[in-house]
Amino acid sequence: MSDFDPNKDSDGNIALQEAQPQLKKPPLYKVILLNDDFTPMDFVVEILTDFFNMSQEKATQVMLQVHTQGVGVCGTYSKDVAETKVHIVNNYSREHHHPLMCAMEEA
Repeated sequence: MSDFDPNKDSDGNIALQEAQPQLKKPPLYKVILLNDDFTPMDFVVEILTDFFNMSQEKATQVMLQVHTQGVGVCGTYSKDVAETKVHIVNNYSREHHHPLMCAMEEA
C-alpha cells in the first residue's frame, strides 16, 4: 500500500486547485410589437425609429411585418433592457391613446 495522496503535494501539504467559475451569458429577450386594427402605421414607425433607433426604411419594413404577420421583432436585448423598452413603448402608446402592445419573449 502506498502513502501517495493525490490531494497532497510532495511536501505533505494539501494541494489546492482553483476552480474556474462556470460562467454563461445571460439569456437574451426579443422585444416584439403585436398587431392591432387601430394603431396608425405612422405611429408604429415613429415608435421603431424613436425607441429602437431604426432607420426610416428598417422601421417601415418591421411595421409592415407587424401589419401582415401580426408580430414584428424590434430588437434583442438583455432582460432588464427588454423590460424597460416594453414598459416605455406601452406607456407611450397609452399616452397617445393607441392600443399598440409591446411584449418580450426569450430569444
